Amino acid sequence: MNVKDRLIVALDVDTEEKAVAMAEKLKNEVKFFKIGLELFTSCGPGIVKRIIETDSRIFLDLKFHDIPNTVLKAAAAATRLGVDMFNVHALGGFDMMKAVREAASSEASDLGIVKPKILAVTILTSMDGAALKKIGIDVNVKDEVLKLALLAKAAGLDGVVASPHEAKAIRAAIGADFLIVTPGVRPGSTQTNDQKRVATPKDTIKNGADYIVVGRPITEAANPVEAARNILKEMEL
Repeated sequence: MNVKDRLIVALDVDTEEKAVAMAEKLKNEVKFFKIGLELFTSCGPGIVKRIIETDSRIFLDLKFHDIPNTVLKAAAAATRLGVDMFNVHALGGFDMMKAVREAASSEASDLGIVKPKILAVTILTSMDGAALKKIGIDVNVKDEVLKLALLAKAAGLDGVVASPHEAKAIRAAIGADFLIVTPGVRPGSTQTNDQKRVATPKDTIKNGADYIVVGRPITEAANPVEAARNILKEMEL
């Protein structure tokens, strides 16, 4: 893929006007935008259509996690929105992930459209081993991420959301035909903010990620277009 197709910019803003303005500003540099909880909750499903109208692709990052019947209905609704990707929590389990895949496939078939890629969130990049231990999960982070990635693959999902630290191990274990979407990517000159398991764009791509997700280093930069261009240059190295 061209690097412009591999960079996903997180539209972590709270109004439709800010989101559309940022998408319009960056659309000549990148093709993919992430709509997460803040924007979706503030604006509702209509924001997906507005960003698609800027000739952009959408990663709907709502991290569905509930009983299978609830999540499969949400998956069907996400498919109807026309997004390119959406995600669920792998910790929802095999049955939930399998139900999501079947519901999205059925809905896409009924609509005559391509099924969106479905990703499983493994362990949030804001968490490390100490944070997991505090909630009673006393495991090695990398081992747990790999276990959840293999479970997602078995359930028929298209890939995972995982940190740069685990991308290489996932790629080695599962192979090329499995998407790895990686948040927690920070250029060397920027702050990590609340992310803990981070890496540079260059190292993340080198470790096997298909897509990288970058938010604040671009959207809060003095010149977002220049910031995006600099990250794309790093990805080419």
